[in-house]
Amino acid sequence: MNIALIESARERVPSVPVLVNMISKRVRQLNSGDRPYVKPAVGEEKTDIALREIVEGKLDFVKLEEDSKPAGTL
Repeated sequence: MNIALIESARERVPSVPVLVNMISKRVRQLNSGDRPYVKPAVGEEKTDIALREIVEGKLDFVKLEEDSKPAGTL
């Protein structure tokens, strides 16, 4: 994993647990055949592809308000 990419991704997603979950999920998607949102470099690891997608704004997360509840909950 590229340390510079990790630091850049942390600027976009400051929560480390959220960032780890995003990378894990995206790597699973790439391993199952999804196409990358960025052009991969020759021999680039899937984790670095996922990180570049985050850094370049191709992947993002939605933060829910703590007091909001999903529809249908009490």
